[in-house]
Formats: sequence, structure tokens, C-alpha cells
Amino acid sequence: MTDRPGDRRLRVVQWATGALGRSAIRAVLERPDLELAGVRVFDPAKDGVDAGVLAGRAPTGVAATLSTEALLDLDADCVIYAAAPGGAPFADLDTVHALLASGKNVVATTGYVYPHAHGPGLVAALEESCARGGTSLYGCGVNPGFMADVMPLLLSRLSRQVTHVFARECSDFTGHPSPRMLRHLVGLGRTEEEFGAFLRRARPVMRTAFGESLHLVAAGLGLAPPEVDTDVAWRLAAEDVEVTAGTVRAGTVAAVRWTFSAMVGGRPVIGLETVYKVGPDVAPEWGRPGYSVRVEGRPSITLTTEEDWVTNGIAAAAAHAVNAVPVVCAAPTGVRTFLDLPPVLGRASVHHMAGARP
Repeated sequence: MTDRPGDRRLRVVQWATGALGRSAIRAVLERPDLELAGVRVFDPAKDGVDAGVLAGRAPTGVAATLSTEALLDLDADCVIYAAAPGGAPFADLDTVHALLASGKNVVATTGYVYPHAHGPGLVAALEESCARGGTSLYGCGVNPGFMADVMPLLLSRLSRQVTHVFARECSDFTGHPSPRMLRHLVGLGRTEEEFGAFLRRARPVMRTAFGESLHLVAAGLGLAPPEVDTDVAWRLAAEDVEVTAGTVRAGTVAAVRWTFSAMVGGRPVIGLETVYKVGPDVAPEWGRPGYSVRVEGRPSITLTTEEDWVTNGIAAAAAHAVNAVPVVCAAPTGVRTFLDLPPVLGRASVHHMAGARP
């Protein structure tokens, strides 16, 4: 929680400046209630560069820094934490603890959607850091953080008896700009031998991320904490595929399907499926790009989208985080989730919305 007397703008630090981080900077600069206070970068070439320049905007007077210590000492209300260590789950946990204890609320786009999934020890430690700093922690995104967890719970409002929940994502990475995301975090473009090594690292990371979604949905529906089963399958490219982030060579991985099942009392109650591919026609048996959410019950509800359900998924994830900043700063101290926060909503742009009130 942050005390904000009068109309003082909330001071925001952007942590990491990948595609999502740069989009978040632009969103912060557009909001009259937020002020960009600092930017943490990890590339020495970005050290000292103006944040506006990094984000493709006019200079802001805020210089990016490699120094964690400088930002811990900075007077700021909230950190949008978009670092992606890509290693073991919670490899960055010490940094998150330090930020919370320094008096800065944290909105994370790299997990923390439902930390309770990892047991009371982790939550207790995070709560202690929040108490030291008088701060709150919240994790969000698009998936995880919205479509696989928040959306099923929202749809469940329309059913008086829920018997099973299923959410499916199919994402086409053809236009994704980041080679690191494509190969290092998703595994596309790797040989089968490389992919086998990748899975040894990726399996616990994916289980951690989407396990949080399963636990969040289970808690929202009043279920006991579930056991989580994880499975993965992949398909190879029949020919070279040109994508924005490079070339996926023939014979390398062109599609990956992760399946996560939540079991309560030995019975599957929630299922999540995540498909990553390069091209909508690759692995057609795994479906077309888009999302599908199915709540089985009385009545049952189905929501299905096409690939163009969002014009820019990276910008959407960044907007979710930026829109959450005022809500998280006003929240009670501690680990917060969708289940105990007021709605996180966008803001109308009075210059672009017909009939908007001044």
C-alpha cells in the first residue's frame, strides 16, 4: 500500500526493457496519474540511455541504470517487474524481496499470479518483505494472468454449478520480434536434441507458471489445492519457416503443446492447454491460433476467440501491469491476487473516445 496525499502522481520504476518493458514505459508516459521515476536495464549498451529513447519516445530526463542499489534507494511507489531470468523458478526472488522491503509495491509480469500454489513458506516470506516495506505484490499478464485463470473465473459467475474448467491458448509466434523468446523461452527452432535439454529446464518453469493459474482457479471455485500433472508434445518443421525473429529450419521444433491438469480427489477438475507454433498451419491437429475457455456446469459457458482477439499481445500484457499500478498501490499490505483486489480496469482516452466526459 502507498499513501498518496492529494493528487500526487504515483512514481513508477520499469524493471527490464524488453518488448514488454518498453511498451510499459510508453503506457506509463501516457498516463497523467503516473510518473516514470526509474528504469532498470541489463544490457551495458543501455546504461545511461534516456528511458524515452529506449521506448521510442521523446526524451524524458530519466536515465536507465544497471544499478539495482540505486533503484532500491530511489523514492518510488511501484515497480513493474518484467525481468525474465529464464532459469529456475523464482531465480529472481531475492530482488523481489528487496524491492518490497524497500517500500516499493511490485506488479510482476513474470509469475506471482498466485504464489500460494508453492506453499505457505514462500507466501510467508513474501508477506514478511511486504510488511517490512508496507507494500503489496501482484502478478498479472495475458496468459498466465488473465485468459487461463481470470477469464474462467469471470465466466463462472454465469453458472450455478461448475463441474470442470478448460482453457486453451494457441499462439502463432511468426510475428514475434524476439529471438530470445522464440528459442530460449519457448523452444521453437531447436533441434530435437537441443529441445530435450531445453525441456529439462523449461518443464519446472512452465509447471510453476501455469500451476499458479490452476491453483488460482481452484481457490476461486472453492476447491482444495490441486495436484498438478504436466505433459508436453512437439512437432518438427517440414521445411524452413521464415519468422520475424529469424528462420525456423526444417527438422527443428515448429510447434510445442503443453498440457496441465489439476486433480482434486483423484479427479481432473481444471485443464489448461498452451500451444506455441510458427504459422497457423503447423500442427493443424492442435488447432488454430486463438483462445478457448469452457466452463462446464449448469449452465455451461464457452468463450472462443480468433487469432486477432488482441491486436498486440505484448502491449496487452504491459497494459495489464500499468493499469494494475494504482490498484496495487492502494491495496492492503501483502501478497495480493485477482481474488482479493478490486477490478483492474483500463482508462478512457478522452481525446480518442467519442462522447467521453472531460
